[in-house]
Amino acid sequence: MPLKEKIDSVEKLEKFLAEPSAKLVEMMKRLDGDIIILGIAGKIGVSLGLQTEEAIRRAGVDKKVYGVARFSRPEERAKLDAAGVITIACDLMEREEVAKLPKVKNVIFMAGRKFGTQGSESVTWGMNVIAPTLTAEHFRESRIVAFSTGCVYPLCSVQEGGCTEEVAPAPVGEYSQSCLGRERIFQYYAEKYHTKLLLFRLNYSVDLRYGVLDDIGRAVWEGRPVSNTVGYYNVIWQGDVTETALLALELASDPCEILNVTGPETAGVEATAILMGKLMDKPVKFQVEKPGELNYLNNAGKMFRLFGYPRVSLDELIRLQAEWIRNGGPSIGKPTHFEVNNGKF
Repeated sequence: MPLKEKIDSVEKLEKFLAEPSAKLVEMMKRLDGDIIILGIAGKIGVSLGLQTEEAIRRAGVDKKVYGVARFSRPEERAKLDAAGVITIACDLMEREEVAKLPKVKNVIFMAGRKFGTQGSESVTWGMNVIAPTLTAEHFRESRIVAFSTGCVYPLCSVQEGGCTEEVAPAPVGEYSQSCLGRERIFQYYAEKYHTKLLLFRLNYSVDLRYGVLDDIGRAVWEGRPVSNTVGYYNVIWQGDVTETALLALELASDPCEILNVTGPETAGVEATAILMGKLMDKPVKFQVEKPGELNYLNNAGKMFRLFGYPRVSLDELIRLQAEWIRNGGPSIGKPTHFEVNNGKF
């Protein structure tokens, strides 16, 4: 951006997360058809819905935005309704319910399961494979941006510079394998029906209330050892994630496109923790003496070439996160488990 005022409340945070760029507003003027967001009630989905509505409003176009989820938290649905999103309660695992969804031109698929996989792998596979099957069949005439993860790539050292889209998937563990399963299902139906598709490989989104920086910062603030079993990471501001997902609708193609989505910086866990400690005036300690050498790292050079660099830099994100925690900003209490490199989430 950089941000012009302090983010000292959830209301301000959500406003900044939903802020569209001029580029996105212009894209909304070009984009044909309405938009449906599947899995909108998740961590990123509500921000995406709000940003979509704001971009459409500024573009001055007549376009509907549908938001689909089970909506286990009524307050999230109320927030979307108030912004103008047409919310639909639907279990994406049920064929009869999916069949009733409006066949909209533009689809962003965000539904999935990660945490809790260990010990209930069949549930994760069901969510990450069955829901895409029903979605891909029902929306075969639409263009689809399907959220995925950088965890489908092999782990790599920092010296390798991160995996590009050309690197062959080699997922570690059943969660990551199920995510590749989700991709393959979408690819199968896209090839069968000539659906325009983009696979959106993200790691990791930052929202101040959750993310790698929240995980590191709260450990420092609370005096706990920072997990350094993974030595390096990539992150990107959630507002840049949602904007990129919308811009990516124009990239969806037959055959399918693949896009890595993350920030340009490869950051060290220990260096980040030490800087957080200085900003918070707290001592820092680590779990292990030597950080791990294998990491989930993505090279998002293709994204930067297409859309430019993210609006919020890593340095600013770290400082925002430290200030948020120092000022008592809330966390949603969902660790990213960025330190996991054995595939067991």
